[in-house]
Amino acid sequence: MWTAASPPRCKETRMILAIGSYSQEDRTALDAMGAAHLASLQGLAALPQDQRAGIKGVAYKGGHPFGAAQMDLLPALRVIANFGVGHDAIDVPAATARGITVTNTPAVLNDDVADLAVAMWIALNRGFEPAIAHVRMGGWARGEGLALGRKASGRRVGILGLGRIGREIADRLAAFKCEIHYWSRGAKDVPWTHHADPTALARAVDDLIVIIVGGPDTEGLVSAALLDALGPDGVLVNVARGSVVDEAALIERLADGRLRGAALDVFRGEPQVDLRLLALPNLLALPHIGSATVETRAAMGDLQRRNLAAVLDGRPAETPVN
Repeated sequence: MWTAASPPRCKETRMILAIGSYSQEDRTALDAMGAAHLASLQGLAALPQDQRAGIKGVAYKGGHPFGAAQMDLLPALRVIANFGVGHDAIDVPAATARGITVTNTPAVLNDDVADLAVAMWIALNRGFEPAIAHVRMGGWARGEGLALGRKASGRRVGILGLGRIGREIADRLAAFKCEIHYWSRGAKDVPWTHHADPTALARAVDDLIVIIVGGPDTEGLVSAALLDALGPDGVLVNVARGSVVDEAALIERLADGRLRGAALDVFRGEPQVDLRLLALPNLLALPHIGSATVETRAAMGDLQRRNLAAVLDGRPAETPVN
């Protein structure tokens, strides 16, 4: 669906195309900038050429690949402002080659994602999901037994990717008296134990929290070998991208007891989830809600629009990717 709003309020005449499903608040704010709206990137090619020719900025909120072919449909494009910190759907090298600035919305969602990662880790270890079902289904009232959970405090926890969010997760785990280990491309100036490779990290810890960037460089990094190194008492938590985990290997190990459990906020092919995963009782599954709070989504939209306005007004982006 294509709809155009009022003329843009900026230092130069421009057109912004907002792609994706936005909240009413974000949509109203984009309308005030003169944005037109498109439900999905897949509809871009169907737009008349004269409409595409005037697009200088794209507010992007979608998971479909935004590559060279799509960029070439917008010959005047100067900026793609992504809603979210993960920008693996956008071909950044292709954008750079065309002089297009790509931005994202980091930092504003750090707390929410870190909070969720730790909450999922606790919920899985303590067995929140079966305990809730035990109450709702009347098992508690009938005096039926419930399996004991596992203690969370004091466990050895590895963090795969010690960026902004990884550090926030580590800070929270420190309050739970955890022994913290991590892997990143280089050692950081932190009081936690660095490991030279992801598999060595998995071998050294009880549980592993994944918070690395997505994309080709990290595709399948959480491999069968890494999961085997984590071991049968291990728990995997993924709040990064579904692409970083070998899901087939994960399913096998959850099913046969080579891994105790997994808590996943992201999946390959989401929102479609492998039915074999969903059938497993030792999976805690959430629908990619890492940043899904009223406060953080508002801050993400605000930063996205500030990036758009900055580039189109000839100023540096606040949070450029390239």
